[in-house]
Amino acid sequence: MNLDRAVLAFAGLMILASAALSYFVSPYWLLLTAFVGLNLLQSSFTGFCPAAMIFGKLGFKSGCAFK
Repeated sequence: MNLDRAVLAFAGLMILASAALSYFVSPYWLLLTAFVGLNLLQSSFTGFCPAAMIFGKLGFKSGCAFK
């Protein structure tokens, strides 16, 4: 698994967890979904993604999106 796929998998996991928590606990958990979506949007324009930096330090090889 490369860095790009790890970031996308992590974002998807966070969105699914947020949706489940908003259903079972509180609708305020949808703010996490909004945060993840905004982070993905800004990283598509700037190339800066904190999750990509963390996964890079964990040893994931860079894909074509994060170099």
